[in-house]
Amino acid sequence: MAVRGRADVLEYLGLNTTAEGVYRLMLSRPDLGVAELAAELGMGTADVRSALDELFELSLLRESVEREGHLRPVSPAVGLQLLLARQQAELDQRRQRIAEGQAAVAAIVAEFAGSPASAAAEVERVLGMDTIMQRLEELAASARVEALSITPGVQSAAAIAAALRTNADLLARGVTIRTAMQDSARNDRPTLAYAQSLTDAGAEVRSAPLLPPRMLIADRGTAIVPVDPANTRVGVLVLTGRGVVAALVALFEQVWATAVPLGAARTRDRNGVSPQERELLGLLGQGHTDESAAKRLGVSERTARRIMADLMERLGARSRFEAGLLAVKEGWL
Repeated sequence: MAVRGRADVLEYLGLNTTAEGVYRLMLSRPDLGVAELAAELGMGTADVRSALDELFELSLLRESVEREGHLRPVSPAVGLQLLLARQQAELDQRRQRIAEGQAAVAAIVAEFAGSPASAAAEVERVLGMDTIMQRLEELAASARVEALSITPGVQSAAAIAAALRTNADLLARGVTIRTAMQDSARNDRPTLAYAQSLTDAGAEVRSAPLLPPRMLIADRGTAIVPVDPANTRVGVLVLTGRGVVAALVALFEQVWATAVPLGAARTRDRNGVSPQERELLGLLGQGHTDESAAKRLGVSERTARRIMADLMERLGARSRFEAGLLAVKEGWL
């Protein structure tokens, strides 16, 4: 078996021949500046500066404490061992990915071979906020291609902080993020700032006046929905059945198709009715109270009443029942 030379090994550690020459000279002559290093090594100053940047990135050079604006070399006993440790860590990560890939392949083979060992529950009930947060983090970490979410209402400070960390990791790994929020979120400054940060980072955010219950779908294979949509702190269901997840994906796509991008203004129809006003009229027409209609729209009960009072005035209605009749007559619904 051929033995790799010292230069080959150092290049494997990330240290090319030019950078190695600069590093070795600085170890023996730490007082030399860029021009002196270039003269001693017979190379251009641009090449020396590039080598210095590379050495600094590899942690083989550090800022000098004694001479401001200068760099000092790190001893090989420390610096090269650090490079070796980094390569070892990357090798361990590759081995782990290979092992995970083998396990995934084995699971797929077992599934299609009809092995009972591959059967898994299609519904998992998760209770307790800490356990729920852990399960959400695990699902986000498992996403490789796409993360879809529906987030009705405004978001709490804790939820925003957790989502920011999770979404930053997803986007850094190249995962596509699409999030549907409620129109009412546009009126909540923290939620709006969070949504704007998502779009700035490369995610897609749209809003709609009325949304189905909260959900998160990873790679169109696993979905998380609340046990009780009215109280998401009760618990969640983790769904992996192909049929139910496919149905949730279809529901998301239907919402997404009618929602508008976060930065777009909500347009009114030819009668001057906004989507939120139309949804409120529809909810009240279905028998919802001010309280339940407001909750569905993600607004306060006071806001729902204000919107309804404005609609009644525009319609010339003396009661909500009459407003509903006139709205249908005028083609508002």
